[in-house]
Amino acid sequence: MERYICETVFVPLRSGPAHKSEMLSQVLFGEKYSKLDEAGHWMKIETLFDHYTGWIDLNHLQHTPDTGNSHGFVLNKSLLCFKSDNTRIILEAGCEVYDPDFEKKTFSVGINKYFTCNEFNNSYISINSSISDTAMRFINSPYIWGGRIPSGIDCSGFTQLVYKIHGKPIPRDSRQQVETGRDISFIDDTKPGDLVFFDNERGRISHVGMILSRGLVIHASGRVRIDSIDHQGIFKQEIGSYSHHLRAIRRIV
Repeated sequence: MERYICETVFVPLRSGPAHKSEMLSQVLFGEKYSKLDEAGHWMKIETLFDHYTGWIDLNHLQHTPDTGNSHGFVLNKSLLCFKSDNTRIILEAGCEVYDPDFEKKTFSVGINKYFTCNEFNNSYISINSSISDTAMRFINSPYIWGGRIPSGIDCSGFTQLVYKIHGKPIPRDSRQQVETGRDISFIDDTKPGDLVFFDNERGRISHVGMILSRGLVIHASGRVRIDSIDHQGIFKQEIGSYSHHLRAIRRIV
């Protein structure tokens, strides 16, 4: 099976081989995927990070064959870098780099070498902050359905990004994430980093957020924002009522 490493900041992963098809998710720079099928200039793939399947447009894709077992390092903040032709690219948190050399200010993706800004150091790929502090970095990031990067992210993409930066891969969608970790029965027993899940009028999981501290949740709803939470759900001060009904709490271990 053919495997590749993405060299575009992100590539939309769609439900079908057409731009009018729903964007289900995104493949980020440095992430690996396997080819499943091809139709015209579209390729059906499965991502290695979260085993998501969908279609990507080969016309705007840049990638390199994955010929080994190289390990990517996850960026926790944006990074300015330059390709071999001296064109610039700005990677976002969640993207991955390979073989980082902090003295030469370079990293590699397959056979391709990238040159970085002078500030490139270990702080870009190591994390010493708490999971709450990491989540707070992305406050006000705009909501985009299917998004996984700070410039446009959805609710489960946000929680997945924060845990990816902390070296803990979790599934892509909220309905999958609710099956991970262990159950926490009461909202008063939560701690920062616990995931809280909410259902719709049909009883289906439709939203996820992260406990920031006692009584506060950070989540992507219109934008990444902080709201109050109790045993009923999320209470939005500006509307004076509950916007999401609490269904489950999970602790990622």
